[in-house]
Amino acid sequence: MNEREPKPEIKKGLKNVYIDKTKSSFIDGKQGKLIYRGYNIHDLASKSTFEEIVYLLINGDLPDKEELNKIDLELKSNRQINKEILSVIQSMKNSHPMDVLRTCMSLLSASDSNPDDISIENAKRIGFRITAILPTIVATHHRLRNGQQPIQPNDQLTHAENFLYMLSGEIPDPRDAKLIDKDLILHAEHGVNASSFAARVAASTRADFYSSMTAAISTLKGPLHGGAAEGVMKITLEIGNEENASDYVAKVRQSGGRVMGFGHAVYKVEDPRARHLREGSKRLAEKLGQPQWFQILSKVEDHMQPYAERGICVNVDFWSESVYYLLGIPEDLFIPIFALARVPGYVVQVLEQQDGNMLI
Repeated sequence: MNEREPKPEIKKGLKNVYIDKTKSSFIDGKQGKLIYRGYNIHDLASKSTFEEIVYLLINGDLPDKEELNKIDLELKSNRQINKEILSVIQSMKNSHPMDVLRTCMSLLSASDSNPDDISIENAKRIGFRITAILPTIVATHHRLRNGQQPIQPNDQLTHAENFLYMLSGEIPDPRDAKLIDKDLILHAEHGVNASSFAARVAASTRADFYSSMTAAISTLKGPLHGGAAEGVMKITLEIGNEENASDYVAKVRQSGGRVMGFGHAVYKVEDPRARHLREGSKRLAEKLGQPQWFQILSKVEDHMQPYAERGICVNVDFWSESVYYLLGIPEDLFIPIFALARVPGYVVQVLEQQDGNMLI
């Protein structure tokens, strides 16, 4: 480098670097706000369904009744997997679910009649297809690795109900399915995070849509991103009793460690998504005769309150993990569920990258 030239400013991790404008979501980390397409996450989590959120993110506004029926049919008609994908899942049944999801994500392009068309309409079509079929891939792998036969999708069930049905083979309690539906809504979009950025980088090269999605899912697996979703129930089991929560928190904090489920790269106050699964976790724990898990988590949250002034606040994983655990969902499916939820967010990020694209 010429000594007269100014030295470039290095932005490690691209922190505080803005690459584009977006209409997909708005995040205010200081005030704890999350907005999807102009709608507050509190309203969406309380009043909407995941199917509505899929339409909202990809098309830009909430659907009317006719549009909702159309997207519902679109998703239901795309849930089936073919023999080739089933064969690959069988051959990988002992692999981590995210490895299976990544491989099948790439393989989906082989059964698409028009995978290379990166037009907006084709990208939306593929986005709906991926949203619909990934739960079937995750559930099929889960059953095969446990020596069980895969369950065919049930087109009489909602997106969330069908996922739980394909995992267990039993029609779920509507209240349990509603919790998963709400969880999917809360994870559907969150700006240009690591995996969304990976999707944008791939899209900026004019790569096909499946390549962009594969890049996103590959990135999501990392323990500093989606992999961080694992861990809350581990500490709950370690604490064992609500009376031990205070000592546990004090010990971890004094040693400089992190209490899982607290702190966020963006939010300096409570993650606005966290509250929406708290009551559901309590109800589920009581229903299953395991109220101790909710009691332990509540005590941990209470004892972490003094650290909120430092920006170490409860995040969305804290209560979502307890819901997964109480529903009998194994820990290594937590990140795949994150992926299932985030597909609509990836779709809109890719669409925005393609609009006025510049190579990253």
